[in-house]
Amino acid sequence: MPRTPRPPRSTLPGIAEVRITADPATTARVVAALAAEFRTTDPRTYTSGCTYFQLDTGSTDPDSD
Repeated sequence: MPRTPRPPRSTLPGIAEVRITADPATTARVVAALAAEFRTTDPRTYTSGCTYFQLDTGSTDPDSD
């Protein structure tokens, strides 16, 4: 089945969109480690097993692309 077309992704300066594919315990440890250093959104786990969240590095420099 072909993928559903979607608009091009856009990003904000200093914001990383993170996808983790790991078992729940590993995912929790990675999210906790990153959240200890950066502001993050609440992780969202999908039926695919992937967990997604955004991470704010605090950068205000414009994106290069």
